[in-house]
Amino acid sequence: MQFNIHEAKTHLSRLIRLALAGEEVIIARHRRPLVRLVVLTEDSDGPELGTAPELIRRMGDDFDDPLPDFSGYE
Repeated sequence: MQFNIHEAKTHLSRLIRLALAGEEVIIARHRRPLVRLVVLTEDSDGPELGTAPELIRRMGDDFDDPLPDFSGYE
């Protein structure tokens, strides 16, 4: 189903329901399709932790020691 931008703004909740029900929802400007409304899957929550263990760096023991440049501010 295709809707113009004004219809999409006015009826966004309805368009979301249609997409969730499996309908293809296209938003158009001047009858030219611009955007497809798609449902995100459960897998797209965010990054999966632990997938790049080679990038993990360890902090040095002196990480939170005062910097010499700021010794006058203490």
